[in-house]
Amino acid sequence: MILVADSGSSSSDWMLNVPDSAPLFFKTKGLNPFFVNEKEIEKVLKDVPEIIPYIDEIKEVYFFGAGCITPDRREIVSNALTVLFPKAFVSVESDLLGAAFATCGLTRGLVATLGTGSDISYYDGENLLTSHHGNGYVLGDEGSGAWFGKVLITSFLYGSMPRDLSRLFEEKYHVTKDIVIKNVYQRDRPNSYLASFMPFMSENRAHPYVDKLLTDGFDEFVRTNIMTYPSFWEYKCNFVGSIAYVFDMHLQAVCNLHGVEVGKILRSPIEQIFHFIIQREASSVGF
Repeated sequence: MILVADSGSSSSDWMLNVPDSAPLFFKTKGLNPFFVNEKEIEKVLKDVPEIIPYIDEIKEVYFFGAGCITPDRREIVSNALTVLFPKAFVSVESDLLGAAFATCGLTRGLVATLGTGSDISYYDGENLLTSHHGNGYVLGDEGSGAWFGKVLITSFLYGSMPRDLSRLFEEKYHVTKDIVIKNVYQRDRPNSYLASFMPFMSENRAHPYVDKLLTDGFDEFVRTNIMTYPSFWEYKCNFVGSIAYVFDMHLQAVCNLHGVEVGKILRSPIEQIFHFIIQREASSVGF
């Protein structure tokens, strides 16, 4: 049995192939190794009753996750999964590679994630080039939920948000400076907290302030991420993540403005990754 996961910072999607049955699907919290340790990963998965009957039958685990960009971070996830699935081969790779499998398959192209965080790389049909982006919510993550959330909450606290929008924001979230400071500087998953304000932007996307913020944020992403690749216009740029999916019209408009050809836009790539892995493994054993 093969277990496949696509994990962001806020949530993780899992699919397990079950013989003579439809694949089993379940969700957990995000398992970004920059924000959770081995024990926390183990605890999250031990609380998933769906997989308990299959633990000894799972022979392969393929985990694609945000934050899994260096050997030491991948090891955190790998160690936890090995404890949970002692009889399985465990592979841990970046969420970008999973996104490439889902959108490009065996075709060359640019692949970007736009969810809680953001990242981009060039995929040659087999491997990703080393990315110089995806530097996290403090140093980068342009156009991501965390990036938009940071701008949004800062403008609210500074009092520079338009009054009508500020009133709606206060009624919805009841935030104060103290609450924001605690969540950003003292509690776990600060990037997910910042991204949690994105439903407000979705609900008010027609407001001129939000409309401009979305355009400016995606423009920042295109300029600092996509346009740094030589001959970027020769390849389709594929996107994965809730921000790209929910605000696809703004994203498309900005990409068109800069000559970026948009390929696929997927909210969640788990099904496409799962089927890619299943077919690849079947081919490798001659099925």
